[in-house]
Amino acid sequence: MLNPFFYVQAILLALSQIWVNKTRSFLTALGIIIGVASVTSVIAALSGLKTKVLTEFEKFGANKMLIFPNRPDGAPRNKYPWELVRLKPHELLAIRDNCPSIVDLTPQTSFGATIQHDAEVREGVNVTGIWPGWPQIENRDVLIGRPFTQLDEDTARQVCLVNDKAIDELKLDTDPTGQPLMINGRRFMIVGVVETIEANIFGHGTVSSEVYIPFSTAVKYQDEDFFFMIICRLKSPDVAEEAKAEATFVLRHSRKIQPNEPDTFEIAPIDQFIAAFKAMAAGITGVAGGIVGISLLVGGIGIMNIMLVSVSERTREIGLRKAVGATPAAILMQFLLEAVTLCFVGGAIGVLGGEMFALAVSNIPGVELKTTVPWWAVIMSFGFSAFVGVVFGMFPAIKAARLDPIDALRHE
Repeated sequence: MLNPFFYVQAILLALSQIWVNKTRSFLTALGIIIGVASVTSVIAALSGLKTKVLTEFEKFGANKMLIFPNRPDGAPRNKYPWELVRLKPHELLAIRDNCPSIVDLTPQTSFGATIQHDAEVREGVNVTGIWPGWPQIENRDVLIGRPFTQLDEDTARQVCLVNDKAIDELKLDTDPTGQPLMINGRRFMIVGVVETIEANIFGHGTVSSEVYIPFSTAVKYQDEDFFFMIICRLKSPDVAEEAKAEATFVLRHSRKIQPNEPDTFEIAPIDQFIAAFKAMAAGITGVAGGIVGISLLVGGIGIMNIMLVSVSERTREIGLRKAVGATPAAILMQFLLEAVTLCFVGGAIGVLGGEMFALAVSNIPGVELKTTVPWWAVIMSFGFSAFVGVVFGMFPAIKAARLDPIDALRHE
């Protein structure tokens, strides 16, 4: 059993060897430095992206469920034509009245339109038909004026909501309520201004004009086989499976789908997307970390080579230590600790490099990606550095331990 003081002494000796041969030690550990810096940088970037996307999912709402038409995989179009697959308004009402796990829901249908106010015209603007409960479901506050009422929906009134981008582009008043807006040549009255959200999950997309009208009004101005989806707000994310089962039963019953026939619709709780994204992010992180981690193996080979050179250079020293009583175990541990220490130093520099990369990415203007190196990545980096030091330092250490002291002392 080696004295604990021996380990401290061996580590200090290893550090002194690194300091004496600074250039050689740096070049030797360069593979470890690059490997650890690459791994931590990739993990930091992917962790920042994952956090960003999940934050946007949380803003979107984890207690939501989407229902949309979907032709069964591989099914011929003549067996499942669009008029059979698409959602119908009576199915929307059936889900609302027969699914207790769903607190509220809204259909959503969109079409491109030309909008005009006085001399200002904008083409290709997205006009969306919604129910009155849409602002609560989507967490989009009506900042000025009022949201739609049930009377607006029941009577298909020609009223609309706009966002602040539409106010800027059409040069409307700051409070545009009561002002007219032409949509495809039809006169609508603005009743409110809805909150604007970012155009995409990365937070730097172009925000465009948005116009919302009652769903029943949108139906009048579209073809008979128009597309719409349903956005549901659930009691809580915990009842997602119950809500999905309820909606599935209602739609299958409404469409008279037989037990052996596939669904002609898709129901997707948002937490399902979140779980899928987390699994995908974990897989990408693992694969990317593994690919860049190959440089750690290259660095390990460099460590082994330099330790073999060190054994050759210090053969007489090894022989002298053995002559005064050093055991093969002590010699082996000394060289093994030197290899591990060199890897640890390289790992520390690599982690510092990864942290600097994460800080640089976080400060890129417009990116809004908060990248940090997670604690588990730091522990993994040092653990793998130690592993590389042990694996690639073992052969030189064993070679040193097996040297015959007499032959070692005669070595020139």
